[in-house]
Amino acid sequence: MVPKGAVIPGFEQLKKNKKLSKIWQFRHIYLFLLPAIIWFLVFAYYPMYGILIAFKDFKFNLGILGSPWAGFKYFEQFLNDSSFYDVLRNTLSISALKLIFGFPAPLILALMLNAVMHKRIKRVFQTISYLPHFVSWVVVVTLLQKILSPNVGLINDIRYQMGLDPIFFMGKPELFYPLVIISDIWKGVGWGSIIYLAALTNIDPHLYEAAEIDGAGRWSKLFKITLPCLTPTIGILLIFSLSGILNAGFDQIWLMQSPATLSVSEILDTYVLKTGLQQGQLAYSTAIGLFKSAISLLLIVAVNNISRRVSNVSLW
Repeated sequence: MVPKGAVIPGFEQLKKNKKLSKIWQFRHIYLFLLPAIIWFLVFAYYPMYGILIAFKDFKFNLGILGSPWAGFKYFEQFLNDSSFYDVLRNTLSISALKLIFGFPAPLILALMLNAVMHKRIKRVFQTISYLPHFVSWVVVVTLLQKILSPNVGLINDIRYQMGLDPIFFMGKPELFYPLVIISDIWKGVGWGSIIYLAALTNIDPHLYEAAEIDGAGRWSKLFKITLPCLTPTIGILLIFSLSGILNAGFDQIWLMQSPATLSVSEILDTYVLKTGLQQGQLAYSTAIGLFKSAISLLLIVAVNNISRRVSNVSLW
């Protein structure tokens, strides 16, 4: 009998060979991973070579490698930029509002759909709630502009019939954030509820039956069975949401932005595009983008560690 903890010569090598032989046995299945690996190498990792521009005085005629080094010059320039605090404040404000109002919305919708007992009605509501996800932001913002137009918009027509003055909704800075949040929830709430609905199907129905025998009501089952069982899913999705708090939604904000609302709508992503492509400051805009990515990486590590210590839910 081999003593516990004893090292057998060649045993580890044998285990490795077994793993290799198993990989070779399923080599045709592993080939399915090849397109994904190539895609990531070409479109995700190769472009990262371009972040060198953030540390160089980039000259088109010299190329990335030939341009002289600039150190952290563009990072310091961004931190001392007069627009820095406004851009950061707008980004954090929009992201925080989306997190506060947008994050619980799919969970609430999933719980409501789960409470519907009639399967056909449930499917109809699910389909209707999923549809906005497949509509592009161009169409969504165009619809908003048509509905809220001060001249021919539906809302202002109603106001006109009531004897009220029309309002230029899309041009008022104080209405920009509510419009952003409402349109974002409308577009993503149905799609976001899919994960919660999948998690709800994994809850053991015997738990509900035992609770009913004990006389538990609907709210009691919700707070004592459903929500505790959904805690890992909520925790993982919250980590992803907090790590992307500097992503306020480029497509939506860019399309809804106007000169009248620029003071509250200029975010990091739109600022990068304007400084990089419109003003030709490629090195400066790359430094801003890299700054944002570095902060996001730190956030996801910090939030993951906090979540693991507090609730034992983490990504790694």
